[in-house]
Amino acid sequence: MKAFIFDLDGVIVFTDKFHYQAWKKMADGMGIYFDEIINNRLRGVSRAESLEIILEKCDQKLTDEKKAELMEEKNNTYRELLKTMTPADVTDTVRDTLNRLREAGYKLAIGSSSKNAKFILERVGLIDAFDAISDGTNITHSKPDPEVFVKAGEFLGVEAEECVVVEDAYAGIDAAKAAGMKAVGIGDASGYDRADYRIQAFEELLGIA
Repeated sequence: MKAFIFDLDGVIVFTDKFHYQAWKKMADGMGIYFDEIINNRLRGVSRAESLEIILEKCDQKLTDEKKAELMEEKNNTYRELLKTMTPADVTDTVRDTLNRLREAGYKLAIGSSSKNAKFILERVGLIDAFDAISDGTNITHSKPDPEVFVKAGEFLGVEAEECVVVEDAYAGIDAAKAAGMKAVGIGDASGYDRADYRIQAFEELLGIA
């Protein structure tokens, strides 16, 4: 193993509440029913796919232009909420573990479907903690497609079989395996049998390295 590739949301930081609040505001404005159960289906998928899931509860047929408008509305709300994030939103355990992995000689990357990944990393003071960032701005397919992890490996200059992906979503584990990489399941994905390693706490990565 030469590199660790981390999903961002649910692994390094936790912005689920902001996503939920932003989608909820958009859905309420459209008179579309939306709750936390539906919100859970949006984890790890792209903004466009998330909107389509929400629109399952919508009676009217929307144009592509209207859909783009709704996604922009949601993202603007989300980014406003993200502005409240600070370095305190990353635990000392996460920071210490990342530092120790780097000191051990591993390359570190982010592999996230979010187009806001760099903005979030800047807000929490981690933009310089990673050697590469592959995110929603450089991919055309979201997880479970492996593209985001394949590109992260390419950016690092590391072969797929030398990379370990850390994910909290089943779709992310599937994407890692499709990329030919090892997968660590944490959070919701800690019970997924496709994960090569299953951990309960972030610092347990030091036992894998």
